[in-house]
Amino acid sequence: MLTVIVTGGIGSGKSAVCALLRKRGIPVYDSDSRVKEIYVCRRSLVPRLEKALGSPLRQADGTLDKARLAALIFSDEVARETLESIVYPILLEDFKRWRSRQKAPFVVLESAIILTKPVFDGLADAVVLVDAPDELRIQRTMQRDGLSLEAVQRRISAQDIPMEKVDVTLMNDGTLEDLSAAVERVFFDKNSYICKILED
Repeated sequence: MLTVIVTGGIGSGKSAVCALLRKRGIPVYDSDSRVKEIYVCRRSLVPRLEKALGSPLRQADGTLDKARLAALIFSDEVARETLESIVYPILLEDFKRWRSRQKAPFVVLESAIILTKPVFDGLADAVVLVDAPDELRIQRTMQRDGLSLEAVQRRISAQDIPMEKVDVTLMNDGTLEDLSAAVERVFFDKNSYICKILED
């Protein structure tokens, strides 16, 4: 089964693209949501991270303290790399198990950061980048998350997408109808890059 990665920076609209794909019957694996579930389902994972990072990461009820973890990994690059070396292989195996159960022409893996993580190299048959002008991305993110302009600008500047790994760019700078039409062109038109891969 073919795997298409849908990626994009904050406020680009990759989740909106994936919602439209789900409506068309395409299975979508949301890596952000799934990794949060993995922290809950894998009871040994948080203690393992505490040991590797040398820091308590649980709340009083034993669940993961997400704020504490975020503060640690965003301020310490070594800590972030340690966490990724533990969590990402688990996420990759989880995705592969999920993919093996799907029945569709292709599946989609939605992730903002996957292209910069070597553990996922070779996973994608195609990569679609969802993009929009920075001004529009800033406006969307401020409205959605209630963040300040400076906070959004910091997040945008911190995200680095390796363009050499991108096969198709899908612009999301119009209406929902425009986006729906773009999804049709990129994923379902018989002359699209995705359909040609499926034919091969």
